[in-house]
Amino acid sequence: MEIPVRRWRDLKDDQKTALLKRSEINISDVMDSVKDIIRRIQTDGDTALKELSLELDKVDLDIHPFRVSEQEFDTARETLSDEVKDALLFCIENVRAYHETQLSRAMKMMEIRPGVFAGERASPIDSAALYVPRGRGSFPSMLYMLGVPATVAGVPRITVLTPPNGDGSVDPACLYTAEMCGIDEVYRFGGAHGVSAMALGTETVNPVTKIIGPGSMYVTAAKRLLSDTVDVGLPAGPSESAVLADGKADPYLLAIDLLTEAEHGADSSAVLVCTDERVARKAAEYLAAEIEKLPQPRKDFVSAVFSGYGALITTDSIEEAAEIVNLYAPEHLQVQCHEPFDVLPLIRNAGEIILGDTTPFSAANYAVGANAVLPTGGRARTYSPVSVRDFMKYSSIIYATKAGNALLAEHVAVLAEYEGFPAHKKAVQTRR
Repeated sequence: MEIPVRRWRDLKDDQKTALLKRSEINISDVMDSVKDIIRRIQTDGDTALKELSLELDKVDLDIHPFRVSEQEFDTARETLSDEVKDALLFCIENVRAYHETQLSRAMKMMEIRPGVFAGERASPIDSAALYVPRGRGSFPSMLYMLGVPATVAGVPRITVLTPPNGDGSVDPACLYTAEMCGIDEVYRFGGAHGVSAMALGTETVNPVTKIIGPGSMYVTAAKRLLSDTVDVGLPAGPSESAVLADGKADPYLLAIDLLTEAEHGADSSAVLVCTDERVARKAAEYLAAEIEKLPQPRKDFVSAVFSGYGALITTDSIEEAAEIVNLYAPEHLQVQCHEPFDVLPLIRNAGEIILGDTTPFSAANYAVGANAVLPTGGRARTYSPVSVRDFMKYSSIIYATKAGNALLAEHVAVLAEYEGFPAHKKAVQTRR
């Protein structure tokens, strides 16, 4: 296939908007069907969950119980190769080491004025469901990226929901990963029906207070529609990446790195923003050649991406290139420039920023330790990567001595009177 290279300054406004668009913005196309799924789960509970699993996953949950059994965990541990188990443990250790630094271990108080103290106490949320997608592959890495910070935070009840295989089984690597994270409540359903069941509850599925993890447009739509019922965490939809490059970049590395997130699915996004047209055009040639080498269905996925939500863009300066990246606000960003640390201050919006050409997206996705569950759809403008903080809440702690309250009272009384709250004024003055 031929992949076009376009100069940013030559594009019209509507063309620029189209290049910055991603598939999850189009979830309106599935909203009506997802509303129907939510209604069915809300009305018929377990019965609807079974019916929808049979319709959508082709799995009979009358034969296979909702929850994975202890025996299935044992089988997964025994059948999974030592090589895969070692790789999972290596990555889990790295992710745990990174996330343990985020844990707030003590209540912090400070004296604001003499006798007036305020601080903050962190505590884990009551429960969380970790969504692990399955349709386009097996993703135990997604499970430990969610499971490790949840367990480090100390969430009392952690569940996993993931679509089953055609025979009703759950991916053994995911079960082993869950076990290594200390999680034993795993359900063999996913999609919009699984999200609805976890948010609303059924006769046998207890609802949770938070559902977090990436998924398809249907999962994204369900989370959005149920956001008044359950905390749905950061918006993590189809995978997306951007590579920012200059004339010193290796065009072959640019090409293979653009493939990384694009191979997740046809609804993924991948964008190259380059200051050198020659480098960009050479990268396009390599990219087309590498696509032809991919096995199915990855070849079709990547071909679809670069016929839709993928783009190769050239700019007149590194500043212009960085501003395009900031507009795009990618989930994953790689800076392949001669001096990447000099470019870093220009970047405001990105879920993660990988500096240099020696660390591919895949290394960060699996093993560095920083969380790879990141905001998508341009939400990196305001959202951050998943962390221990996603599984905790914070309470303000306040204490004042009698003398401290007396110090506050005069000013509080003035403002309470100004705002028309006599009871507020009386409450503070009575204690002087």
